[in-house]
Amino acid sequence: MKKTSIRFLQSGVVLLAIVTLIILIRFPMLEGRAENLDLLHIYMDPLILYGYLASIAFFVALYKAIKLLGYIGQNRLFSLTSLRTLKSIKHCAIIVSIAIALAAIYVRIFHHKDDDPAGFLAMCIVSSFASISVAVAINVLERILQNAIDMKSENEMTI
Repeated sequence: MKKTSIRFLQSGVVLLAIVTLIILIRFPMLEGRAENLDLLHIYMDPLILYGYLASIAFFVALYKAIKLLGYIGQNRLFSLTSLRTLKSIKHCAIIVSIAIALAAIYVRIFHHKDDDPAGFLAMCIVSSFASISVAVAINVLERILQNAIDMKSENEMTI
C-alpha cells in the first residue's frame, strides 16, 4: 500500500478515537437523570465509571490498529509481530463485547421501575453484535496471516 493510504487510514483511526473520547466525556452531562446533578456526581455514577473502564479495551484496540497499519506501511505484514497485534485486537473486541453484555444485564436487572431500558438494551445488542463481528473477522484474518507466515517460513527454509 502507498504511504499516503496508510497515513489516511491511521488518521481515520485517530479521528475515531477523538470522536469517541468526546462522546464519552460529553454524553454523561446530557443524560436525562444527570440534569439535576453537579459535575462530580455525574462522573461518579457507577455505570458511567464502568463505561470508562470498559472503553479502555476499545482504545487499546484502536492503538493496536494504528500499529498494524504501521507494520503494513513498513512491509512487515507477514511477521509474528503483526500476528500478535491482530490477536490483541481480537481479544480487545471480545472484552468489549463481554463488557457491553454485562452492562446490559446490569441495567436489565437493576433498572428503576419507572424507566424503560429498551433503548439502552437495543444499543447494547447492536454494539455487542458489532464487536463480535469484528472479533470473528479478525479471527479469519489471523488464520490467513498465520498460514501465509507458515508458507513464507517454509519457502525460506527450502531456499
